[in-house]
Amino acid sequence: MTDAEQQGAAYEEEHVHAVYEQIASHFSATRYKPWPIIERFLKELPDGAVGADVGCGNGKYLTVNPRVFMVASDRSTNLVKIAKQHQPHDSIVADIMNLPHPKHSFDFAISIAVIHHISTPERRIEAVKAILELLRPPSAEKPGSGGRALIYVWALEQKDSRRGWDEGNEQDVMVPWVMRAKKEKEGKKGKGKDQKATELSNEADQPLEQPQDKTFLRYYHLYRKGELEQIIGEAGGEVVEAGYDKDNWWAIATRQS
Repeated sequence: MTDAEQQGAAYEEEHVHAVYEQIASHFSATRYKPWPIIERFLKELPDGAVGADVGCGNGKYLTVNPRVFMVASDRSTNLVKIAKQHQPHDSIVADIMNLPHPKHSFDFAISIAVIHHISTPERRIEAVKAILELLRPPSAEKPGSGGRALIYVWALEQKDSRRGWDEGNEQDVMVPWVMRAKKEKEGKKGKGKDQKATELSNEADQPLEQPQDKTFLRYYHLYRKGELEQIIGEAGGEVVEAGYDKDNWWAIATRQS
């Protein structure tokens, strides 16, 4: 591993992986509804297809199509613990840059909202290459017969979203995730007058401490129009379909050989 790769990996460890370990449960609670294009991709697969979900998070896509089998992986141990609940699929802890799966053996792969967390151009290409290498190669007698991968990344062009990013803004950003603290309700039921009076007397000279919200910053690389297709090509893939959806760029790709 070069010095630049080591620096990139260390940066992602601090500003991506460590963050998701801390927010896993809270993050999972907000991720439950499949996006339509991903749902369509999964439901159009032939019965019995075997695929990989690279960067599976809480595993919400594992149950979209019960007629396929998926091997899910994520760098976050805490998210994988949640994903393991989606049986009969398998979920393991693994880094996208060092996947343990056998190459060229999967009918399909998905990687949703993952490679925008990779911090250097070279590592982003390597991450896409790792996804594509999982896929079955196309047959010489049957063009287009190989495995397919669906990849989603955050778009730079989000002028209509609450974030308001657009062409001309920085592509490498830190995005906050706020965990709201649970505030104690005043005047709890079940306390008598004497007990309340005693508590007020004891606490009269002490400031009331309320739980504080916590903000975590996650690294993102925002993709310009055409950038995802470009790195897929540099990684040895061929784009068969692509588009924009919910502030994301997406592409379906196959291996060139």
